[in-house]
Amino acid sequence: MAPSRKFFGTDGVRGEYGGAVMNDEFAWRLGAAAGRFVIESGGTKGGLVVIGRDTRASGAALERAIAGGLASAGLKPETGGVVPTPAVSLAVRKSGAVLGVVITASHNPAADNGIKFFGSRGSKLSDEQEARIEELLPASAGSAWTGPLVERDLRGPYTELATRLLGPQSLPGWKIVLDAANGAGAVTSRTVLAALGADLTLIGDRPDGHNINAGVGSQHPEALGQAVRNAGARLGVAHDGDADRCVLCDETGDPLDGDEILVILALEALARNQLANQELVVTVQSNLGVDAAIRAAGGKVVRTPVGDRYVSERMQADNAVLGGESSGHVVCADISPTGDGLVAALKVIAAMRRSNRPLSELRRSLKKFPQETSALRVREKIPLEKLVVLPAEIQSVQTELGDRGRVLVRYSGTEPVLRLLVEGESNDVVGRMMGRLVAAAGRELRVEQ
Repeated sequence: MAPSRKFFGTDGVRGEYGGAVMNDEFAWRLGAAAGRFVIESGGTKGGLVVIGRDTRASGAALERAIAGGLASAGLKPETGGVVPTPAVSLAVRKSGAVLGVVITASHNPAADNGIKFFGSRGSKLSDEQEARIEELLPASAGSAWTGPLVERDLRGPYTELATRLLGPQSLPGWKIVLDAANGAGAVTSRTVLAALGADLTLIGDRPDGHNINAGVGSQHPEALGQAVRNAGARLGVAHDGDADRCVLCDETGDPLDGDEILVILALEALARNQLANQELVVTVQSNLGVDAAIRAAGGKVVRTPVGDRYVSERMQADNAVLGGESSGHVVCADISPTGDGLVAALKVIAAMRRSNRPLSELRRSLKKFPQETSALRVREKIPLEKLVVLPAEIQSVQTELGDRGRVLVRYSGTEPVLRLLVEGESNDVVGRMMGRLVAAAGRELRVEQ
């Protein structure tokens, strides 16, 4: 059982900037608590902390606030400015930093922001570590960092590493559409793909502090698909705000989700005898078709709770090299212990080159079970175990589906949302079962329309 946490969700602390949690005062307190945690865990005074952020207007103020808190605990904060989340993970591993901090709300709207931490090995902190940081929160905040922070180049080493995956000028004649979500990957992904020689069409590449994820990026692949068709491109690549997600469009403009990407990469690795333990790690959210595709190729699938850090933790425990989420977080452990949208895209491009097959063909390896999802905004996240009607309906639906489908009901870790998923043998069955679950939730929870 994961320890109870008040502020941390599935991917750090997140909320509307200026609200009860995500504000400068709380950021200072969180920085101070994280610093105290590092020191009590054996870190030394003066230890380096690298900070990165996405393009939100609130990022700079939060950066100064959290830097002040870290400094109050005796640590030395330095900033890489606007960089993707995986660039911070890389910097922690390469610099010997005691902590990494990313200020981002990922795929959330520009009004939100968030804070997540990386430990000294470049991996996200565990539930237990986050719970301990909450215990160490000071009662009040001190002064934010004044003056400029010491700058550290996080962008250069990251783009150099990514470019080496395929080699400079390895993609001449490749038309690729890049949608950077007006976020942290706007410069880095463009730089790498240009260095590889790709013929680029860019969208979501002009961040202004307020347009991150606004109708673009991994949550809105429609614009990407249309741009791919207009340009006659081989594929389209979309990130979220901090560029740790990858959503692709094939040459017809149809989107691929994380499950399809993971199956392409897993089958490629199995064929080359490069999938350690023949194991792919996914979350409970992934489609059952993933299991069928990987088993047919001689591999196995292991599932974790939702969240790429849980995927990463299981991968490390099993010495697995590939895992991820249907949302587009793909963890390639030979490169990084955290999700990396650019690396995932480059790995798929490598598979396309080796097979000499278009993405529309490679994706056919995954035959998805019919699936329907629903996200219900609720006034209060009453623990499911304290409910009566909804759990009974979940059990009834799962019994009827048997081994021909499944049900997944959980609260979002970052929003006041109840997420429901149903998979089954036909769209009709799935639709009927989802209707029953939504109705049961509405009878027992205060659902916002």
